[in-house]
Amino acid sequence: MRVRFTGDFDYKPTRGVTIGYKAGMEQTVKRACGEQAIASKKAVEVDPKPRGEASDA
Repeated sequence: MRVRFTGDFDYKPTRGVTIGYKAGMEQTVKRACGEQAIASKKAVEVDPKPRGEASDA
């Protein structure tokens, strides 16, 4: 799922791991991460980029 983070968000996939996302980042993330971020009002879902389009990296 592709989301744009509207606020800083820490995703904890396991007890010993934390992945930090900063406000303004637009990323493809695991669905569980995206759903948690959206539920906490820290992200909004965006349409995925069309295949073949250059990434922001």
